[in-house]
Amino acid sequence: MQIDLSINTDVARQILVAFIKSEVTRAGFSRAVVGLSGGIDSALSCALAVEALGRDNVLAVRMPYKSSSPDSLAHAELLIEQLEIPSKTIEITDMVEPLFAKDEEISKLRKGNIMARERMIVLYDQSEAFKGLVIGTSNKTEILLGYSTQFGDSASAMNPIGDLYKTQVRQLARALNIPAPIIDKAPSADLWDGQTDEGELGFTYENVDKLLYLLVDHRFSAAECVEAGFDDTFVKTVAKRIQRYQYKRMQPPIAKLSNRTVGYDFLYLRDWGT
Repeated sequence: MQIDLSINTDVARQILVAFIKSEVTRAGFSRAVVGLSGGIDSALSCALAVEALGRDNVLAVRMPYKSSSPDSLAHAELLIEQLEIPSKTIEITDMVEPLFAKDEEISKLRKGNIMARERMIVLYDQSEAFKGLVIGTSNKTEILLGYSTQFGDSASAMNPIGDLYKTQVRQLARALNIPAPIIDKAPSADLWDGQTDEGELGFTYENVDKLLYLLVDHRFSAAECVEAGFDDTFVKTVAKRIQRYQYKRMQPPIAKLSNRTVGYDFLYLRDWGT
């Protein structure tokens, strides 16, 4: 079955730039802060924010750990120089090492989660200092698969790229002239030496994006996906991840006691009363 994930990049660009400008200004801000990892997702969010708000109004923050790849810093710098935006580099090593030292048996996963949440602490501190909203950098593939740290890299005030699959992020990044080394390298959260997203997930973004497109956008059943040519085990693995990580895509549920519970009965829009 032929599955086409191509997008009209001109239209997508126009919509996302307008989205950022609208969401920032309606909240009473004119600036934004982006955690720039050196990867394609944060690069795209940053470029869109600059187009929406202007180069002087977007702060790029690099937050390396001592074992972070030098390429990550260098690639982030490529974008900073290209966009001519203000930036800061705030190393998180001294912030997280004391917590790592509390447990000699701490796993790589726990360390990765701690680093992701520490980076968000830094970003929200810079958000207050710069008076700008934190722009999200998680794509649709990661969100659906739960491939993020809750209240870490998944946190933001708004997310312009959350409805773009990873392969679509690449398309739009090329249209916005994101530096080639950022687009072409293997996606990685850079949490430990040699770590790659696809190696950790066990499948490629290209394959899983096509499957997610059928499961989510076209509401195919698992059986229909298998009929379309996908491996049965692969389909079940991905479907299970979507179900398992639903909690990461929701605001924390509130136990209902009154007749006006936030998130259930109290459902006014954000700009109600304006």
